Amino acid sequence: MSGAFLVFNLIISIAIMIALILVPKFNPALSLVIASIYMGVTCGLGFVNSIETIGTGFGNMMAGIGLPIGFGVILGQLMSDTGAAKVIARTIVHAVPNKYVLYAVAFAGFVLAIPVFFDVTFIILIPIGVAVAREVNKPLAYVVGALTIGDGIAQTLVPPTPNPLAAPGILNFDLGTMVIMGLIIGAIATLISVFVYTKIHDKGIFDAEKDVNKDAEIYVEEDLNENQKVPGFFVSLLPILLPVFCILVGTGALAVSENVPWIAQFLGNKIIAIMIGTLCAYFIGYKYLGRNKVENSANEALKQAGVVLLITGAGGSFGAVIAATDIGNALVSTLNINSGSVLKTLLLAYFIGCIFRIAQGSGTVAGITAMTIMATIAPSVSVHPVYIALAALAGGISVGHVNDSGFWVVSNMSGFNVKGGLKTYTLAQMIMSVSIMFLTVIFALILPGAIG
Repeated sequence: MSGAFLVFNLIISIAIMIALILVPKFNPALSLVIASIYMGVTCGLGFVNSIETIGTGFGNMMAGIGLPIGFGVILGQLMSDTGAAKVIARTIVHAVPNKYVLYAVAFAGFVLAIPVFFDVTFIILIPIGVAVAREVNKPLAYVVGALTIGDGIAQTLVPPTPNPLAAPGILNFDLGTMVIMGLIIGAIATLISVFVYTKIHDKGIFDAEKDVNKDAEIYVEEDLNENQKVPGFFVSLLPILLPVFCILVGTGALAVSENVPWIAQFLGNKIIAIMIGTLCAYFIGYKYLGRNKVENSANEALKQAGVVLLITGAGGSFGAVIAATDIGNALVSTLNINSGSVLKTLLLAYFIGCIFRIAQGSGTVAGITAMTIMATIAPSVSVHPVYIALAALAGGISVGHVNDSGFWVVSNMSGFNVKGGLKTYTLAQMIMSVSIMFLTVIFALILPGAIG
């Protein structure tokens, strides 16, 4: 089968996937599986082999990240319910002078979004953001943008959130490298993005009369009940710090010697690392919530995890079918990609992510699909695959607008109408996407082997 025909069928399968998500509003997981069947059958795998490949791909993806995602969701829910997330946010925001408070707000979002989903982090932080905006006499649009940037960048680049957690398995590299590069590029991108976003809003693009929903209820920060026990700052951070430490122990041991001690291998395993963080969150929850509320928190978290796991696993199915068709060689030949085509490869990954993000709204689907397609090309390019992951993920967060659930969470919680949401949430995501991509290209050209 010719390479051009394989590429044509890939384009058609992507179009089918997007159309099913947009028109009949199918769940992205179902759409991915249908697109996978089309891809497999039309590229010569046959019906039976296509279904077997889809099942194998789903199983392999879940074997790699199913438990870590489930544990990570529970960890985040417990941090939210115990008050640990709010303790971290308040401490970070109140630790800096007022002139740097927007950066502090962004980094509070960055830290919390490592274990907690975007919408939950935003809901936790927006009341604090409203109070901060009033305290420093800044329009709320500034704070909303800073929150979106910090929250969104960590959610996009730093495990254990689903996409960066899936990246090493899809592109075949070490999770510790994803943690290190995600933290480094994410932190720098946060600083750059907040600076650029602030300068744009200093031009007066936000109209406080026309860009707000005057009937909306704005949530202001409430003082914690005097009788409500909450953990201290360091204890609140432990569920985040422990998994990162364990993963880096495994990565560091591997970098030092090929004969890695069993304890380093054990602790560095992503299942064990994130489970340790989750157990820590459980023990904190027992003290500050009680056993019954902890159980309720965990059950609530698993309701959220189900959809994420299904979409991520279906992305694995799509990837397995693509790999089985040998389309990687066809793409390399068609696009004239060779070992020196670093910039071309990164831009391709970025624009694939952008297309999916703009078309169907879900950053999870956009990032997973872009990485899955690029996995067939990655071995042909002389650059660490973490950079291909970062480029794909940057594209997957590019332009969140009215077909993105996060757009409505941010707009409604902030009291903005659609125009206000576009000038804050959408603008912030565009800026941070370009910032991440810019830094990814710079690091890939200067340090092609990555760190970790």
